[in-house]
Amino acid sequence: MIQSARVPRFPGTDANAGIANGLSARLDMNHLHLLLPGDLAATTGGTLYDRHVVDGLRELGWHIQVCCLDTSFPTPSAQALTEAARLLAGINDHARVLIDGLALGAMPEVLAAQAYRLRLIALVHHPLALETGLDPHLAQALRQSETAALRHVRHVIVTSPYTASLLNDFGVAATRIDVIEPGCKPAALATGSGPGPLHILCVGSLTPRKGHHLLIDALARLTRLDWMLICAGSLERAPDTASALCERIHALGLQSRVHLLGEVPASELAALYKQADLFVLPSLFEGYGMVYAEALAHGLPVLGTSAGAIPDTVPADAGLLVEPGSASALATALERLLSDRPLRDRLAAGARRARTRLPTWQDRARRFAEVLNHV
Repeated sequence: MIQSARVPRFPGTDANAGIANGLSARLDMNHLHLLLPGDLAATTGGTLYDRHVVDGLRELGWHIQVCCLDTSFPTPSAQALTEAARLLAGINDHARVLIDGLALGAMPEVLAAQAYRLRLIALVHHPLALETGLDPHLAQALRQSETAALRHVRHVIVTSPYTASLLNDFGVAATRIDVIEPGCKPAALATGSGPGPLHILCVGSLTPRKGHHLLIDALARLTRLDWMLICAGSLERAPDTASALCERIHALGLQSRVHLLGEVPASELAALYKQADLFVLPSLFEGYGMVYAEALAHGLPVLGTSAGAIPDTVPADAGLLVEPGSASALATALERLLSDRPLRDRLAAGARRARTRLPTWQDRARRFAEVLNHV
């Protein structure tokens, strides 16, 4: 049996390792291990991306082994790290291993122990340290941890050019990065709510980063207008945030006009999009923002912020983008959109044009296969 030499970071730096890599590539063609925290059936944007990639690669004939890690990531318990180390140690030499950034950035020591024999690939939706609301000490620890972890991977896949630019600060050269933006499913055009209040749809888990509190404060200034807000998204991922938002809604007397539905099935979400007149999500940061693309696919005018990759996702003729973190700016834009039907119609027309340019998940899977085959 050919043995590969152990080297500080990557295999393939001597003749024997190169031969072993070549043999393994032929024997392990179109095989991939995916490590991610939690359940692949979860409805977060990152997990939806992972699931679509897995489904698309399988349709192309790839064999995917999904390994679900503990949900304590990105601040894993000692037991969670031990289990992650055990899983990686059990994977055959030279195998391709794609690790979701939510887990990867928190286990540099685990990766260091396996990087010499596995083809490790990072999938970074957005850097861990840039999550909204983190304690500064935790944010700094995550930055150091993620920077160290990224040294041990062969290649990095990100979901937007914006995220690729951020990784320069984490020591990742552009030559080690490929951008594979999310795909989007074809969707029926929204028909609107009909007579009665305009339906504002907001889709996203109630976490600090999504900015729901700004939306509530903005709408509290517009009670003279006829609107209804429907929020679809988990109330469990950040319970304190969800609880505080409910209290704020009641304190402002908006409970009859704001509906927090929690997570909803795909069929119900499609119905909500169809009946909506306007899509709003005032995120404080997005590595891409898949729900903005979903709104465009339904031909809805969009109101978002200029944070992160959102300007790359929402064309200027399909939506209004305001300063992130400003309830005042959000209220001004909302008042325009709620009061100006011709403006909504123009933006809806822009969204319908944009929907024809959205990539499909089949396109994304083919691109993924190309990148994986070069690692």
